[in-house]
Amino acid sequence: MTEPTVVLQLSGVAKTFPGVRALDGVELEVREGEVHCLLGQNGAGKSTLIKVLAGVHQADEGTIMWQGEPFAPASPQAAMRAGIATIYQELDLVDDLSVAENAFLGHESSRAGFLRRRGTAARTREILARLGHPQIPPRRLVRSLPAAGKQIVSMARALSHDAKLIVMDEPSAVLAHDEVENLFRIIRELTSHGIAVIYISHRMEEIRDIGDRVTVLKDGRTTAANLPARDTPTRELVSRMTGRTIEYVFPPRVAATSQPEPLLQVEGLSRAGEFEDAALTVRAGEIVGIAGLVGSGRSELLETIFGARRADRGTVTLNGKRISSIGAAVRAGIGMAPEERKSQALLLDEPIYRNMTLSSFSGYARGGFTDTGKERAAALKTADQLELRPRNVDRAVRTLSGGNQQKVVVGRWLLGGTKLLLLDEPTRGVDVGARAELYQVIQDLAAGGVGVLLVSSEVPEVLGLADRVLVMREGRLIHEAPAGEIDEATVLDLVMAGSLMEGEAQL
Repeated sequence: MTEPTVVLQLSGVAKTFPGVRALDGVELEVREGEVHCLLGQNGAGKSTLIKVLAGVHQADEGTIMWQGEPFAPASPQAAMRAGIATIYQELDLVDDLSVAENAFLGHESSRAGFLRRRGTAARTREILARLGHPQIPPRRLVRSLPAAGKQIVSMARALSHDAKLIVMDEPSAVLAHDEVENLFRIIRELTSHGIAVIYISHRMEEIRDIGDRVTVLKDGRTTAANLPARDTPTRELVSRMTGRTIEYVFPPRVAATSQPEPLLQVEGLSRAGEFEDAALTVRAGEIVGIAGLVGSGRSELLETIFGARRADRGTVTLNGKRISSIGAAVRAGIGMAPEERKSQALLLDEPIYRNMTLSSFSGYARGGFTDTGKERAAALKTADQLELRPRNVDRAVRTLSGGNQQKVVVGRWLLGGTKLLLLDEPTRGVDVGARAELYQVIQDLAAGGVGVLLVSSEVPEVLGLADRVLVMREGRLIHEAPAGEIDEATVLDLVMAGSLMEGEAQL
């Protein structure tokens, strides 16, 4: 029996950005009609790699062979024309266009300069039927579809380009169990027709179920290639993912000499379909970290504590005061730096000083007018405290680096006299050099008596910053330990498979 044809071959692929070498010699081989799983922690280089394949980034070194020919797509459109389609975790659909318009976006069928809407709808209907979803109307607006429906539209777009390779980035993160089963049915249908799939997931049970072979990335390098997905022990996969060489430079923590009463108390907090029965405490001057996968409910938990989401049941109190809305949270002294800081926390075209004073704006008003001089002075003092660069507080936030934008968000809550700071992925989009500065800022806040509750996909970050670590899996807080009594491999075992034994039992 002959082996399937190799359709994609990467050798020594490297990509460098200012301050970080994101890919450092990646090796990858994908065969026709297989599901090739790509495994690695956040920061391992998976996102950069798929963007190189998708034509978003161009490799600096190494070779890529696609269907036996050198491949270096200059744009996403070039990659799609060549037959490589990427379905990102954050789907790139246009909500106000129809299903058919999204499916054929960028290569619409036309005649004499006019779109052939009827023909496009008919072709979309055929593709949807192939995907097992003939009930989705081609003319329905995408915004009205559930998450699973939107994912089907993304697949329809890939098939409209006659894709020979489909890259799926954490496709199950927003899907219910029955929807995941349907996704797998579709993937098996695609591979039976020779289409190759690169499947990115942290979930071991999914890799066992749908995968053929596994490649593991760590720190931008391939640490294991072409392992059998169903037969490779979980312990081996976990060990290939750990032992990082990227340096996480954490400031030394000063152990608290006393244990004050809890500042934050969360009891029995639940939201249907997101998390349930969450219970935790944070003390003044303590850093508590939550480790968990995308889709485990960790971000939703933080947003509910902040009052941005309404709990179905349970309570949140700060110094004994009940919190049930953002207004109540801010008045009580809770601040939050969300994961999507650009869209959720910053006014990008406004100056630094105005972004910093947003949560305490009333304190700079006099006689119905804003005292901008007072605003600037307060913001400049905070910028000095945070070592913000540049220190020109009149500069638009849009022009700052990711690390300095995050400092602006933290600075806003410093000015507001925050007692508890919630941090969701605090170093996302922040280069390696700026991370150490942010770590110092977080440690200094705790040393000053501020309680910190943080979520991070990077396990070393949680372990290096936190005093206590909570592990979250599938909407539940399943484990708690002092940071010094738990290691990276144990956390990964817990978040990926519940326990190492459960992962091994699947072999």
